[in-house]
Amino acid sequence: MAQLARQTVAVVLAGGRGSRLGPLTQWRAKPAVPFGGKFRIIDFALSNCLNSGIRRIGVAIQYQSHGLISHVQRGWSFLDGRFNEFIELLPAQQSNTCDWYKGTADAVYQNVELLRRHGPRLVLVLAGDHIYKMDYARMLQEHVGRGAHMTVGCVEVPAEEAAGELGVMEVDEDYRVVGFEEKPRSPRPIPGRPGTALGSMGIYVFDAGFLYDALEDDALKEESGHDFGHDLIPGLISGGTRVYAHRLGDSCVQVTDGRPYWRDVGTVDAFWEANLELTRVSPALNLYDQSWPIWTYQEQLPPAKFVFDVEGRRGAAIDSMVSGGCIVSGSTVRKSMLFSSVRVHSYCDLHEAVILPEVEVGRGARLTRVVVDQGTRIPPGLRAGLDPEEDRKRFHVTDKGVTLITPAMLGQRLHHLH
Repeated sequence: MAQLARQTVAVVLAGGRGSRLGPLTQWRAKPAVPFGGKFRIIDFALSNCLNSGIRRIGVAIQYQSHGLISHVQRGWSFLDGRFNEFIELLPAQQSNTCDWYKGTADAVYQNVELLRRHGPRLVLVLAGDHIYKMDYARMLQEHVGRGAHMTVGCVEVPAEEAAGELGVMEVDEDYRVVGFEEKPRSPRPIPGRPGTALGSMGIYVFDAGFLYDALEDDALKEESGHDFGHDLIPGLISGGTRVYAHRLGDSCVQVTDGRPYWRDVGTVDAFWEANLELTRVSPALNLYDQSWPIWTYQEQLPPAKFVFDVEGRRGAAIDSMVSGGCIVSGSTVRKSMLFSSVRVHSYCDLHEAVILPEVEVGRGARLTRVVVDQGTRIPPGLRAGLDPEEDRKRFHVTDKGVTLITPAMLGQRLHHLH
């Protein structure tokens, strides 16, 4: 497996806007959104690569890429080119022959010459906007063992969860893909597994030469949207190509209650839920696992601090995660996630709150079921998350009643999202 990983180049597709996250992605790409107290979403795909032994990685960037570029340069510059290791940024760029990335397949196609120069045996294409731990080396081994031209990473989900949300692979008993539907209303089940569907994770392994040919063919089709899910995969399947599905359960590093951990935090509700899930006593995702660490840019910050211990003014955090640089001053934080350098002034009550970096919460504020974006200054005495109808007058309230607060909603200048 280690040899296959060394013969592989990974391309992480990190140029997506992630529009379902609304104001959270107005000024940053979805892969750059903070997650888990101190990480960015893209850190999970990049960490999976390193932990799997894949150390040649390209990151395709496009939408609002400044924050993502800064993060990758700061936190992921430790690979050594002298040993043919690298993480290379691949920005979309207009030229005589290229344009902005038109789709996921086009993002790889525009970088084919770079791939050719590195001469990989296999190319691993990854979505940069999901949360999971996966040993890609196992997927590479299965791909080669089956003699596949293309392998699609899939997660087993109840059919009702996949309906209208995921691309669904139809497979035979050997998990060879015989059909593909993009977000179907009635997903086809796995053979012998009624009620369970195979959802595409946006993870693909290709034989390198086969991928180059397939991308060149797709680029010539004017009617194509140049997207793996919409265009390339259906065309390959109908043409008789050996496309197989790889189950996440066969390579997932963390399985909880018999179900591999995989989260698409593509909505504010899903983002809020996945962050707060980490504060549980035994969360489905273990960030403290030293055998499969999640790497990121480590800011040099002082420890979290809790001050004052008098009735009604006690600095405390219960069932919560609090990152470095935070000060909780005479306030109570319950079932919440505080990212780096958050300052909570006295007499505040935070419950089920996800507070992104560098937020200041003014005295006497009460926040429940909220996401507060980076750099927001919560005014003293603000109430949010208690009355959804009142919140809708100036904040973003989700279908499940989670209130999102950004600096712009409070008339504040946008904080620099580095």
